[in-house]
Amino acid sequence: MFANLDFPESVKVADFGCSSGQNTFLVMSEIVDTINLLCQERNQKQPEIECCLNDLPSNDFNAVFKFIALFKKKVTSEGSCFISGVPDRLEKNNMNVYITASSPLSNYNAYLNQFQRDFSTFLKVRSEEMVSNGRLILTIMGRNTIDDPLYRDCCHCWTLLSNSLRDLVLEGLLSASKVNSFKIPFYDPTKEEVKEIIREEGSFQINDLETHGFDLGHSYEDCVSQSGRGGQKEAGCIRAVTESMLVAHFGDSINIDTLFSKYAHHASQHASCKIKTTVTLVVSLIRK
Repeated sequence: MFANLDFPESVKVADFGCSSGQNTFLVMSEIVDTINLLCQERNQKQPEIECCLNDLPSNDFNAVFKFIALFKKKVTSEGSCFISGVPDRLEKNNMNVYITASSPLSNYNAYLNQFQRDFSTFLKVRSEEMVSNGRLILTIMGRNTIDDPLYRDCCHCWTLLSNSLRDLVLEGLLSASKVNSFKIPFYDPTKEEVKEIIREEGSFQINDLETHGFDLGHSYEDCVSQSGRGGQKEAGCIRAVTESMLVAHFGDSINIDTLFSKYAHHASQHASCKIKTTVTLVVSLIRK
């Protein structure tokens, strides 16, 4: 794509979910190195590359900054990092961090409405940065289309996290009120919901939209071959995403190791379940 754009003088690369570990700059450095190598091969001037790292306000950006020096050693271009985030509020949901079959319908509507606003805004601002006929590829955790918008399967990642937090409450290690007030800023749309928002926002046309199976950490494959390992891998994936949020919310009252040990146990119990609502949506868009 960079070559087809006739080697522009400046490029913006944005990571909308950069986290704060050593993997934060992994994809970013690959993109920068690819652009620089292409310029060297084609005898073109290297562009000014602006690297924008974005995540939730609770993300540990102090840790991110510590790895910037290592990132600069790996690549020849320097970039600027811009940080932004918007927290959300949601009514209580019976010690569930996300939507479940027992949630009130108002919770589903609150998540859907927020996703519609956020995704529409995302499409609008991306379109302002792109040329006509430019391409945008999105991968989104979504769900299979079902009649009940509240239904999430027993092995849904946020259902397992809710169960693990509930275990700590039952053991007297966490307060129920603290768990009640913790909500995951996430929504898993159906492909129909994604299509509708794209059409209504109007900046892009859909080139292709594919639905793929989703197995977080290849947990099912590992649980078949080696009991328990798949659950541990899935727990590690979810821990990487949520640990900073959990620590920011619960503070010293939560033992992260204990929580995700329980998560691994719950995940292992459900790893053989093949009826899963979670899928990966891959969307190819063309700027009008």
